[in-house]
Amino acid sequence: MKIENTKAQMRKGVLEYCILSILQHGDAYTSEILSTLKDAEMIVVEGTIYPLLTRLKNAGLLSYRWEESTSGPPRKYYVLTENGALFLKELNTTWNNLTNAVQTVTSKKNK
Repeated sequence: MKIENTKAQMRKGVLEYCILSILQHGDAYTSEILSTLKDAEMIVVEGTIYPLLTRLKNAGLLSYRWEESTSGPPRKYYVLTENGALFLKELNTTWNNLTNAVQTVTSKKNK
């Protein structure tokens, strides 16, 4: 088993949560989302994020608007919807429970 595959699966598992968390702080376009993830050392490529943003939009968790840009073509800004905010609140609870459980399991001494 290759460690890189496992690491990639772990990142994929929390990517939706991270994107929704980024957007709770304000609207963002794809490059900003990718930059925020990169700054957190969570490397994601455009080919991964675009289908995910579309899936979140189709699920009613995000919406978007087009905004003119002074440095190129118009940008699509993603916005967290009311349903997205409620979904994120639920994910926050789940994440806290999960991290506590993992911490408990991984910090216990083997018997």
